Amino acid sequence: MKAVAALLLVGMLILWAELPTGSAWSCPPVRITCALHNPRDRCLVDRHCRRGEKCCRSFCGRKCLSKPPSIPISYG
Repeated sequence: MKAVAALLLVGMLILWAELPTGSAWSCPPVRITCALHNPRDRCLVDRHCRRGEKCCRSFCGRKCLSKPPSIPISYG
């Protein structure tokens, strides 16, 4: 019984640790593939990045990216 409760607690902690940090933007799509077989990742999850950044796939490994600036739309 204690082992089941401990496993449940560990599972809940893992899920809690991977929750999004409240950023509403998503990572940009990657259209180019890296030639390296196993590129180096600079981060694994968003909490490895500074505030306001996300850990995103880049063309060669994962890295922290800032939110892209919003582009104003002109209807003139």
